[in-house]
Amino acid sequence: MANELDGKVALITGGGAGIGEAIARAYAQAGCKVAVADTNAPGVESVAGEISGLAIVTDVTDEAQISAMFDACDAAFGKLDILVNNAGIVPSWSETEKIDAAMWDAVFAVNVRGVILCCKHGVPLLKRQGGVIVNMASVVGLRADPLQCAYCASKSAVVGITQSVAQEVGKLGIRVNALCPGPVGTEALLGRVRTRADADGRDFDEAVETDLRTTTAMHKLVEPAEVAKAALFLASDAASAITGETLKVDAGRV
Repeated sequence: MANELDGKVALITGGGAGIGEAIARAYAQAGCKVAVADTNAPGVESVAGEISGLAIVTDVTDEAQISAMFDACDAAFGKLDILVNNAGIVPSWSETEKIDAAMWDAVFAVNVRGVILCCKHGVPLLKRQGGVIVNMASVVGLRADPLQCAYCASKSAVVGITQSVAQEVGKLGIRVNALCPGPVGTEALLGRVRTRADADGRDFDEAVETDLRTTTAMHKLVEPAEVAKAALFLASDAASAITGETLKVDAGRV
């Protein structure tokens, strides 16, 4: 159906590029009004402008900004039906003995603290009529990869948050689920692979093939639009009895 979210209002953090942008566009195409939030002001304004949405420049490590973000959404649309906690950062690969404590804290500030604070301030709006929270986790939050301890730990925490909050707010008519993408062909990911390939003296295309494509059963990178389709499903009535779950979108990561 083309209008799965007709009349709904969604707020998407990290919506200025990549997966968040793809979700914002998919929701808008499904009839949803979308508030697009990100620290990337040009990205937010561009995406929101193209989908007739609301642009909100927000840093999810700052609780005051989070509170203001939800106030802005409520003032513009009068309600909130769907919250997508997509904002996140991925640090550079690092050996355990070389982990930088400041990097660790920065990752958890966005990927974990930001998610729970957005849930904290989003639930009062969602519980008015019931709604949906979609948290962006990762397959490495379910089965970790080497050299990504901080990121893997943060995404495992998102899975735990999802399960706990789902049990709490189900009685309020709010469903909470997590998406766990595998390697997604965003500019950000490909940029990190290029940096790593250059440091190792490897060809970029060979690195993409070896490090990403061959790690999946389908031998492909997941596209942002494919993650967006899964986010659309979880937000729709087709998932009306699904909560506290993790949905992998990973092309069969092996």
